[in-house]
Amino acid sequence: MHYVALLTIVDADLNAKVRPAHLDYLDKLYKENKVVMAGPFADKKGGMVIYRADSAEEAQKLAEADPVVAEGARTLELREWNPLQFPLA
Repeated sequence: MHYVALLTIVDADLNAKVRPAHLDYLDKLYKENKVVMAGPFADKKGGMVIYRADSAEEAQKLAEADPVVAEGARTLELREWNPLQFPLA
């Protein structure tokens, strides 16, 4: 299952401080096949992570353990996502 984490910056200074740990965390999860894709929004107000997890509980734990969330630099909105499979029937 896929889950989308919308991460809105609420403390820019703290976000800048914690961002290297955030990127290391995402890289680790990507190598573990738990992150599908991630990146910042063009408006620089936050970013998005697409997690691959076996349950909503697992996705919640992964997202909450992200240093930018755990340290309070960003808010977290986590939603289950059902990507379309192409070609469409």
